[in-house]
Amino acid sequence: MSESAELLSGMALRAFRLNGQFLHVAEGLARPSGMTAAWWQVLGAVLREPLPVAGIARVMGMTRQGVQRIADLLVERGLAEYRPNPAHRRAKLLSPTQAGREAIAKIVPGHQEFADRLVGELGVEDARQCLEALRRLSAALDRLAEES
Repeated sequence: MSESAELLSGMALRAFRLNGQFLHVAEGLARPSGMTAAWWQVLGAVLREPLPVAGIARVMGMTRQGVQRIADLLVERGLAEYRPNPAHRRAKLLSPTQAGREAIAKIVPGHQEFADRLVGELGVEDARQCLEALRRLSAALDRLAEES
């Protein structure tokens, strides 16, 4: 196997493991609010502004169908609502309800505590470097996907 193939495999395997680790942490943080990591992920994507399901999927790197299932559950449970989309008649915008915002607010203290512990473990500068490396890797993958 070439070095580039080994590097790709290593990055992919590490990213899969990292994803699993983040999901495990997120599940633990979301549980006290009665949410799942996936619900938190989708609801968190629309806290600043309502988005259509396809837009959430793009931002979060999820499938549109997966986001649709979660969005429908959030609406069913009163944590989010669909609003009309002036830009597209059929693609409604998902927006958090007050109950959804309150559920997210319950996660914030645990999130902050874990963030402090993680950054304390890494150090601020190493945490910044990790984030920048992940951004560069993601941007490179996006560019390569556009070429395909």
